[in-house]
Amino acid sequence: MDAIDREILHELQLSGRESATTLAQRVGLTVAPTLRRMKELEASGVIRGFHADVDPERVGLAFEAIVFVQLNVTDSDTIREFERRVDEQAQVVEGQRLFGDIDYLLRVLAPDLMSYQRFFDEVLTGLPGVRKITSTIVMKTLKAPIVVPV
Repeated sequence: MDAIDREILHELQLSGRESATTLAQRVGLTVAPTLRRMKELEASGVIRGFHADVDPERVGLAFEAIVFVQLNVTDSDTIREFERRVDEQAQVVEGQRLFGDIDYLLRVLAPDLMSYQRFFDEVLTGLPGVRKITSTIVMKTLKAPIVVPV
């Protein structure tokens, strides 16, 4: 990956809807080599896909919580099943496995506090191996995790 590939990645992260012509102009290439590089970046897995940046509040998901999960069992079967079940939950929009006292960090969206409470009581507490769950309410998102510095 060279500097032009990095510039293509940067521009696509800022505005993935740009036409190939506009993108080519921004990175200083003609359209054909720009498209070839984009295809190569996709094929190699550097570009994982394209998506729309949707405002959760405007689609009725104004409540956001960060959830910290500690497991009491950390064998490979429990971890695999925990992660599979978390992946099935549409409300969990982001998740990381961590080192340290906390095993997982989950970002959860819901319409409101009551909906989140139901999700917490009916889903999160029933996940395999869960020892402790701590939630914190997001007051404001300062910077969305969309752009990866390349």
